[in-house]
Amino acid sequence: MKQNDKKRLIFHIDVNSAFLSWECVYRLSQNPDALDLRTIASAVGGDAASRHGIVLAKSPLAKKCGVSTGEPLAQALRKCPGLVVVPSRFDFYIQCSRRMMALLEEYSPDHEKFSIDETFLDMTDTIHLFGSPVETADRIRERIRDELGFTVNIGIAPNKLLAKMASDFEKPDKCHTLFFEEIPEKMWPLPIRSLFSVGDSARKRLENLGIRTIGQLAAADPSLLAAHLGGKYASMIWQYANGIDRSPVEEREPVGKGCGSRITLSRDITTPADARQVLLSLCETVGARLRADQVLAGNLCVELRDWKFEDHSHQALLEEPTDSTSQLYEQSCRLLAECWDGTPLRLIGVRAGKLSGREFVQMSLFEDPAAARKKRFEEAVDTIRSRYGMDAVKRASFLKKDALVDHAAGKKKHFSSTEVPSGSGSLTPRPQACTTPEKNRRM
Repeated sequence: MKQNDKKRLIFHIDVNSAFLSWECVYRLSQNPDALDLRTIASAVGGDAASRHGIVLAKSPLAKKCGVSTGEPLAQALRKCPGLVVVPSRFDFYIQCSRRMMALLEEYSPDHEKFSIDETFLDMTDTIHLFGSPVETADRIRERIRDELGFTVNIGIAPNKLLAKMASDFEKPDKCHTLFFEEIPEKMWPLPIRSLFSVGDSARKRLENLGIRTIGQLAAADPSLLAAHLGGKYASMIWQYANGIDRSPVEEREPVGKGCGSRITLSRDITTPADARQVLLSLCETVGARLRADQVLAGNLCVELRDWKFEDHSHQALLEEPTDSTSQLYEQSCRLLAECWDGTPLRLIGVRAGKLSGREFVQMSLFEDPAAARKKRFEEAVDTIRSRYGMDAVKRASFLKKDALVDHAAGKKKHFSSTEVPSGSGSLTPRPQACTTPEKNRRM
């Protein structure tokens, strides 16, 4: 191990049951007497009666009943008949994540957002300002609990891998260390499935070789591992088992090119009117996301899946980059009319691409006054919703009893490396849908 590696100090901050915790924060902020979902068997997910309902997060009591993240709600309800299921509100969860990041930035400018609920902090150059590592981590943990209303685990280590392993020790609301000298006692006795990046397939192969603990993996012959697992992967997990990870803590430029929203419908759609209503709901979500991120879309795509499970899409460049819900809706209706032959639909999606910052857009000398008014109106609605919730303002068409979807429905997809759950086999973020379960790990 290089001497420089021994001098590093990395914190890994991991929100406990993130989506459920943040849902509790929202509900308690609306009603201080509301039931805390963390104290009962509960889960955040879709509508159990729909065709896309899965468990996105579960409470400790639900976990004891066998409920697992990512499983269908119907299956979870069979395991736990009294399970309380609530829908997700990702826009609010992103706000919670951003507030946590703002607090963490007070301790170090060197940070890396690994997923919506996980962050690495490089405290190497700033720890002297705050005290000992454990005292500082405890202070951060307590501030997040007291100021933001949810709990985290913090791992303290000399690299990202060990910090992440440490944060997975006893939960919730705890700080743990995993320094090099602690590896034999704290990490090596753990089963190999506990090592980051070891999934079920690799676990079975390793167990067939008689390797059942991380310590046994650390002591294994690398050439034997390479023969059964492949050279690159075998080398990575052998290094991880020995606590070796030299990857830096650094923010990465978003690798994604767009954001979108889509919904699997509770019944098939057969009429243009119903399809347009769904498009309006999806464009509400996409437009609000673009405006929140201060980016404009230069491309729009409509995605369709019919009752035969055949997928179709149609896209077009926009005349001018936009973040306007109205313009996105008009364009999506045009695309729908051009590509849909009336075959019953079970899924509709809208995806905005070719994103650009507002500062790099050529302003038109002939801007439509009506469009400018719509833009101001939409920004005012965003402000109201951010303060009072998404349901504070709705279009009249979504107030009807027979409305097919809610006013901002759909599975939100934001192709950015900085605000999405990670399922990667390495300690670097990767783009995924925001509705991926919060702990979709291969561990």
